Amino acid sequence: MDRRAVRAVGWARSLPLDTDTKTARDWTRSHLRALSWVDEAPQTLDDVLLTVSELVTNAHVHARSSAQLVMTWDQNCLHIAVHDGSSDAPVLKPPSTDCNGGRGIFLVDALADDWTVRTCAAGKVIIACFRPPTGPEPAL
Repeated sequence: MDRRAVRAVGWARSLPLDTDTKTARDWTRSHLRALSWVDEAPQTLDDVLLTVSELVTNAHVHARSSAQLVMTWDQNCLHIAVHDGSSDAPVLKPPSTDCNGGRGIFLVDALADDWTVRTCAAGKVIIACFRPPTGPEPAL
């Protein structure tokens, strides 16, 4: 066996425009049980679930399209990728008290260890990376 081979597991789900974000969060949580993060890293799990909510909401509200959610775990990083039908890149801006929305990418930037946007022929993909927790998480 080639020890240099990448060992990865992944899940994918299409979320039509009329799908609520709770469906996306519940689906994500159910698959993350395989990584033991549900019990061992509840704060990281919460960060992942909030990121999924924000990215799916952005796809539905701003891109006005279905969202394709793909999660990949490669032993180093949990990649949360959400594809939508708009090629417009999100703009990272500080939150404002003047409007109700506009905080999604700001939150993703604060919660994820890393994130990026890639445009493609049929829109864009936003990918957020979460590294596994090391040791016990601090108490709140």
